Amino acid sequence: MSIFTGSGVALITPFTEKGVNFDALGKLTDHVIGGKTDALFVLGTTGEPSTMTRAEKESVIEFTLKKVNKKVPVFIGSGGNNTADVIEWSKRVEALGADGLLVVTPYYNKCTQNGVLAHYGAISDAVKIPIVAYNVPTRTGFNMKPETIARLADIKNVVAVKEASGDIDQMLEVARITKGKLDFYSGDDSLTVPAMSIGAKGVISVAANVIPEKVHNMATLCLKNEYEKASAIQFEIAPFVKTLFSEVNPIPCKKALELMGFDVGKPRMPLTEMEEATTAKMASEMKKIGLIK
Repeated sequence: MSIFTGSGVALITPFTEKGVNFDALGKLTDHVIGGKTDALFVLGTTGEPSTMTRAEKESVIEFTLKKVNKKVPVFIGSGGNNTADVIEWSKRVEALGADGLLVVTPYYNKCTQNGVLAHYGAISDAVKIPIVAYNVPTRTGFNMKPETIARLADIKNVVAVKEASGDIDQMLEVARITKGKLDFYSGDDSLTVPAMSIGAKGVISVAANVIPEKVHNMATLCLKNEYEKASAIQFEIAPFVKTLFSEVNPIPCKKALELMGFDVGKPRMPLTEMEEATTAKMASEMKKIGLIK
């Protein structure tokens, strides 16, 4: 049984100058769940965990789990490039009550293909909750090859992969050799319909922070094999989605939410606020799909 099907949101973390803005986090959580989002992914790349303290991250997990109250599954990003530290943190996340873990491949020091399997194996041995492996080479400098992803199925607790290589050929190969063994989810908003047409169970989406119902409806139509209707939504939102990645994620996503009236604050340094020209372009696309006036 899949951990979820449809639209998962890679949730941003709202900040003030003093810390996490829990009022805004609560309103955003209501927004995405009200928009029929099927799962929450907290403290992934979009949530800026690399610039948060351990105490801040724990408080976000506790707040979100209480707020969601089992309405949808909540997965917590616990990845890193120090296996021992990832194990310790993953155990803590499990103890806090997370439904599962999102674990990115090691970055900077990287590893071999066999090394990444050993990394996931060691984490799996330490926890009992499901693990979603996360392949995002543009961020990590490491690409987990399709044949390696297929071998993840032999590791207990590793039940799925978020495939965000942006390479449709790789996605096709992942789908082909993992079918019936391991679920995969699109990690690229622009490839949701193509990915689901070849077997993805859904998308783990940045755009769903802003347009949760549209992303949910698109994914649901794919699950019903209504790809013409799903493609119509993908085509409609494509220009806006493109602007969401015109600067480093989550810079544009936070700006889009700000334009819609959400007090999510600035990204934390070294990320900076969205530049005027790219903001104007994004605002123009948001107006075209009725997000702002």
